[in-house]
Amino acid sequence: MSMNRTSGTTGGAKERLVVIGGDAAGMSAASQARRLRGPDELEIVAFERGHFTSYSACGIPYWVGGDVAERDELIARTPEEHRERDIDLRMRTEVTEIDVAGARVRSLDLESGAEEWTPYDKLVIATGARPIRPDLPGADAPGVHGVQTLDDGQALLDTLAATEGRHAVVVGAGYIGVEMAEALINRGYEVTVVNRGKEPMSTLDPDMGRIVHTAMEGLGITMVNDAKVTKVLTGEDGRVRAIATEDAEYPADVVVLGIGVRPETTLARAAGLPLGDHGGLLTDLAMRVRGHEDIWAGGDCVEVLDLVSGRERHIPLGTHANKHGQVIGANVGGGYGTFPGVVGTAVSKVCDLEIARTGLREKDARRAGLQFETVTIESTSRAGYYPGADLMTVKMLAERRTGRLLGVQIVGREGAAKRVDIAAVALTAGMTVEQMTALDLGYAPPFSPVWDPILVAARKAVAAVRTRGA
Repeated sequence: MSMNRTSGTTGGAKERLVVIGGDAAGMSAASQARRLRGPDELEIVAFERGHFTSYSACGIPYWVGGDVAERDELIARTPEEHRERDIDLRMRTEVTEIDVAGARVRSLDLESGAEEWTPYDKLVIATGARPIRPDLPGADAPGVHGVQTLDDGQALLDTLAATEGRHAVVVGAGYIGVEMAEALINRGYEVTVVNRGKEPMSTLDPDMGRIVHTAMEGLGITMVNDAKVTKVLTGEDGRVRAIATEDAEYPADVVVLGIGVRPETTLARAAGLPLGDHGGLLTDLAMRVRGHEDIWAGGDCVEVLDLVSGRERHIPLGTHANKHGQVIGANVGGGYGTFPGVVGTAVSKVCDLEIARTGLREKDARRAGLQFETVTIESTSRAGYYPGADLMTVKMLAERRTGRLLGVQIVGREGAAKRVDIAAVALTAGMTVEQMTALDLGYAPPFSPVWDPILVAARKAVAAVRTRGA
């Protein structure tokens, strides 16, 4: 039985900050605001519906796969540590309504069923993202898992521990799908990945995704591309037993959904707050929700400016969420901060194959109306004669006529992925590929050839741009 009550008022000089969401963006904002304003000036109340705060969701596949031994290694700060900093953190409490006109939020204690209205002077929305669950028969059957939170990861591990069969199907081949496929291989499962795209890793162009495809098959993963899941088949016990596509069935004792995520903006939409084309909240450079002076938003529930295309994008990454939180906390705390945008940098791996991208893919550039040249080169991570030198493939996009760098994709072994940071800096600075050829990068045989692979690609891109002329 639930009951309604109202928690205090915001009278007097003391302000109240309410934070919805206890992970990266929300608690970074709360912590930064607390550093700038003491409890005598600012009361901070934070709501988190789960069991954990301030954890690395990006680390969940490595915990599931056994690379990280203990769940708690992924937790940066516990609820108790936040409370020690005078943050009133209310766990297992879900905010169910935002009353913008009344400047208050309604919350539900998931343990007791008690409901409560909490007024705010300033509000931070950090509700994150939710895994996409296909609208299919059987999609909610026991044994089918999304992996977004530590609670999700624990539920999956519990299923793996209780399952006798050794067949796993991963639906989707983006970052989570690829990483979870490797994790399940490490757990001794026979893994099939069912993917709607032509190749895995749709964040890459298909020609680069093909390299990832080959590496996954080399791990023993069965790749099924260009396939649409039509049904989750269950046994007499109601548990998942197989995944069906239009052409075949694949046995499954456990299914992991790696289709991607959407911004969790159910509350924001109901409250009439502005959302973008991808369903994320729209903010200004200070991370303030557009048109609302005392409401901020950050993390996976917002859309951000792509500095290369000039368009809004939804890019759910912990790096961005923490930066959003720092900016919000600075502004709420009386300081000043902005988040100018992103260039879309991300890295991942399959076994020892490193995967990296930044900027625009070919289809992104076309969608933005840009004309461009593409080049692809093969080079090595170290001087060719030095032990351990491995091949890497670098693909680069440059704008026609101007030569402005538009994007870089890298697939290779050790030492490949973090080279994308060179391109990320160049994109942020608006450099041309010709300017990049003069970059003074570090060189020694154990680390790089004389011409770093990024510079080799840049030189080839310069030639391509010049060949096409103005």
